[in-house]
Amino acid sequence: MRQLNPYLNFPGTCEAAFNFYKAAFRTEFSYFSRMGDTDAIEVPEEDKNLVMHVSISFGDNHLMGSDVPESMRKDFVAGSSNYVCVSTESREEADRLFSELSAGGKVEMPMSDMFWGDYYGSFRDKFGTYWMITYSKEQ
Repeated sequence: MRQLNPYLNFPGTCEAAFNFYKAAFRTEFSYFSRMGDTDAIEVPEEDKNLVMHVSISFGDNHLMGSDVPESMRKDFVAGSSNYVCVSTESREEADRLFSELSAGGKVEMPMSDMFWGDYYGSFRDKFGTYWMITYSKEQ
């Protein structure tokens, strides 16, 4: 497998979520478009400002997302059954990302040394996305 790129969907909060992620990861959007930016499909007026596609990049890795239009949200649950796992280069980076991304969310497991040898923590952020932050001394 060459890449694994998590793709997150949101109920109208994608832009706020990705601005939050962009700040925490200290990066910029590599792509950003709104549903109203295309003529390829007919978009209801109330959905034109929703995010059609956004991406932030880290080397060859990408975190991508979009909003789910109102008409498609019947069975949608933000953040359901998905985690984004971030492997860091240092304990300090792990602590910083955990602190910034978990702000306003719900911590499941605080950062701590785990029995398998990693420094690890997990949480649900304020947008409903689940995260695992890990640092392994043996990289």
